[in-house]
Amino acid sequence: MRKCIPFLAFAVSLLCCCGKTPETPVTPTPQGPTAITLSPTSLSAAQAGGSYDLTVTAPARPTLTLPDWITKTDGTYKDYKITFSLKVAANDSYETRSADVVVKATGAADVTLKVTQAAKEVINDPTLPDNAAVARTLELGLGWNMGNHFDAYANGVASETAWQGKKATQATFTGLKAKGFTSVRIPATWMGHIGEAPDYTLDEEWLGRIYEVVGWAEDAGLNVILNTHHDEDHGENDGNHWQNLKGAVDNEEVNTQVKAEIAAVWGQIATKFKDKGDFLMLESFNELIYGGEWSSSSNTEKKCAVINEWNQVFVDAVRATGGNNETRWLGVPGYAASPNYLKYLTVPNDPAKKTMLAFHCYDPYDFTIGDKQLANWGHTGTAYKNGEEEIKTLFNSIYTNYIAKNIPIYMGEFGCSMRNKNDAKAWAYYKYYLEYFVKAARVFGIAGFLWDNGADGYGKERHGYVDHGTGEYTANGKEPVEAMVKAWSSTDPNYTLQSVYDSAPQF
Repeated sequence: MRKCIPFLAFAVSLLCCCGKTPETPVTPTPQGPTAITLSPTSLSAAQAGGSYDLTVTAPARPTLTLPDWITKTDGTYKDYKITFSLKVAANDSYETRSADVVVKATGAADVTLKVTQAAKEVINDPTLPDNAAVARTLELGLGWNMGNHFDAYANGVASETAWQGKKATQATFTGLKAKGFTSVRIPATWMGHIGEAPDYTLDEEWLGRIYEVVGWAEDAGLNVILNTHHDEDHGENDGNHWQNLKGAVDNEEVNTQVKAEIAAVWGQIATKFKDKGDFLMLESFNELIYGGEWSSSSNTEKKCAVINEWNQVFVDAVRATGGNNETRWLGVPGYAASPNYLKYLTVPNDPAKKTMLAFHCYDPYDFTIGDKQLANWGHTGTAYKNGEEEIKTLFNSIYTNYIAKNIPIYMGEFGCSMRNKNDAKAWAYYKYYLEYFVKAARVFGIAGFLWDNGADGYGKERHGYVDHGTGEYTANGKEPVEAMVKAWSSTDPNYTLQSVYDSAPQF
């Protein structure tokens, strides 16, 4: 019987018989995506803004439609993917904002990325707590710095008349008290008056002169802060600037030597003043920096750790002298005395638990001191239109992190270089800045000391308010001082930080 062969087998057999082989089936080419996908699918931005990555998968190179507060940087489109860097601007309003970023690509339906951004925090005036930090703030009140006086020096030796020709008198401090100041900071430089190791004996005449002047402030009823000031090395390469932070950070032997000198110098100063009452406060240093680095660029924790060591040596040296030094208030600043580095500043171990942290504030620098000397500041001006909010934000941070937690802190220096009184606009904004600044300090519970270098009409740092020899006003000192005293001392319930803001100059 004849056997039947299936058709397919027959066809293969036929092809083989003809010398041909069957073709391999062709695999179809994979197709790209047919829809747009996003990662992330939504975006929540911080109030301060920032950069955020958005990865898009699409069948063709996508495009984005953005609001004016978001910009983008394109990545490389490869294998149907691309990552955009979205830069979100700060939200300077007090309302949350949102936007739809539309993503388009040929061959796919549009997709929307929802972007939301937090609003600026509303900073309310705090109700100051009933604690030791606030009590100490109120004791110090509005202070005045006797700047460029006992901290002045020439040829490596501190001198009372090196940078100005007037000597302090009893009238200096009587006048300050009469004008409404309640405290005075006496910056004092000791270089050129320190003997050789290991005793580092202080010149008795220089120490005695400062003792005399502190007594005059006491007689006037003022609180006093006394420190070591221009002894710090700011990269001057002058051996008399003996507080060499750079050397101490880089070399432990140098650190050991400097700490020995700190202990000896402060031991002698404290001994001289140990019978003075609680009106006197001692402050370890001024503005310690690493070489010429006002802004620390590296190894910040290590630099600040050395400063913390030095502050501890200071506290130990003062407390060890006995007398009233066992319990008087002490002050310690951090790196550059800047609020930017306060987080690295630790409260020293103090058996009396009466050590205050210290910082300085000349913000914004280009308005208060810097070379630009911009003519106006604040929401009604053309420069630093968010200036008031920046000050409130800073002071609120100080209040929240220190005052509210019962950690005493004070502002050892603040100020603004004096404007031309004949320029009505510049003069008005200058006075407004000082009034707002001091009122904000009072509202947030931060005692502050005005910098007064006695310079009334020359150079970029014109901070002359009260004559250092007579206690009388300088030519232009009366109006700004009265505005600051009012800002600190007024008890009028209608005179608030908001009312000061509302009365900003209008030009």
